[in-house]
Amino acid sequence: MEKRLALAFIFIAYFVTNSFAQTKSSKMEGKNYSTEIIRYDIPEPERDNFEKAYTQAGQYLQASPYCLGYQVIHGSEDPNHYIVIIYWTSEQDHLTGFRNDKGFMAFFNLVKPFYNNMEEMKHYKITDNQWTRK
Repeated sequence: MEKRLALAFIFIAYFVTNSFAQTKSSKMEGKNYSTEIIRYDIPEPERDNFEKAYTQAGQYLQASPYCLGYQVIHGSEDPNHYIVIIYWTSEQDHLTGFRNDKGFMAFFNLVKPFYNNMEEMKHYKITDNQWTRK
């Protein structure tokens, strides 16, 4: 069951990521962009605080020249599950640029209370295997 849930989250993230890639395709061609996927298991009593934390943390992502955009999506079949998708100019820019930026510590302090709720935090690259109905 847990493996099926993980595959479902990856499937959802894949389509959300590809939708973003389609809308940004002219800017992203020939670049080394990276998509970070963070999966969380957030119990009901913590959901409001989690969403507020990411709303506030979003200002630091928006201010970063390394962040191209982000999404926070919430599971409808399993409401404890959230996926945060962050689009970076590159994996290296995220790991050494953003994490050394002046706004990183403020960002991290906002999301740090949910660190133990993480199920996955990985970078993915968009492949050419994609399609979106227009």
